[in-house]
Amino acid sequence: MNLDELRTFLAVVETGSMVAASKRLHVTPSTVTARLDGLEEELGQKLLHRNKSGAELTSPGFKFRRYAEVMVQLWRQARSEISLPKGFAGVCNVGLEFDLWENAGQRFLDHVRNTAPDIAVALWPGEQRQIDRWLAIGLVDIAFCYAPQPAENFSSRALFDDALICVSPRADARPVESDYVYVDHGEEFRRRHAEAFPGELTSALTIASSAWALDHILRHGGTGYLPRRLVAGHLAAATLFAVENAPAFSRRVYVVENASAVAAWPWYADALWALSMS
Repeated sequence: MNLDELRTFLAVVETGSMVAASKRLHVTPSTVTARLDGLEEELGQKLLHRNKSGAELTSPGFKFRRYAEVMVQLWRQARSEISLPKGFAGVCNVGLEFDLWENAGQRFLDHVRNTAPDIAVALWPGEQRQIDRWLAIGLVDIAFCYAPQPAENFSSRALFDDALICVSPRADARPVESDYVYVDHGEEFRRRHAEAFPGELTSALTIASSAWALDHILRHGGTGYLPRRLVAGHLAAATLFAVENAPAFSRRVYVVENASAVAAWPWYADALWALSMS
């Protein structure tokens, strides 16, 4: 088994076609076939149902896929750490919830680049389920997210509460309006939102990304709940206004750490402090 065989298997799974996989990998279809044959022979299992219309996973192939993904990802990480440019002392692999980049992840990265220039940083944006998986397989050393990691190998601590406020381009807007944008901030927000607006507030548009919702509201108008750190500049410039008398919510932000990794980082505590000042 080699990495080319694993990459080829995953390319076929992702594209659903031997021909499409060969184009993605810039090899001939016969090479794709040979690699898959070699992989299946070594494992002693048929991984794919192959036919003229495409390729589909068998039951063993479905089980093997996650192991192939882990092996390829770990190889990428190992290659990244081993092949650090001259002058770098180490690498910090960071998992980050998409919504935590603006004025939070940015602060952490800026602090590391400014105070620990010999540390290379790899950022992996994703959703909570992806971040949990990356932590479990060791792809990331730390993660900034909205849920602590219940595992013995990690420690979790709260950093700050991410304030969510209702905003609009109109100074006289009210939450209960037809152009309300429901920004999905997770399970706890959904519960508290329903308690605050029992049967009163409905929306024809749901967006599960603060950045996308902000872009929509700025371009098309409407009201919606967004992180204060994300809209602070717009509030100061009066391109957005906090909706009066609208209830406020918050989401707790955590850092999940691999203790053995962070113990060797003398710059880490100050970097966390910089992030918590968001």
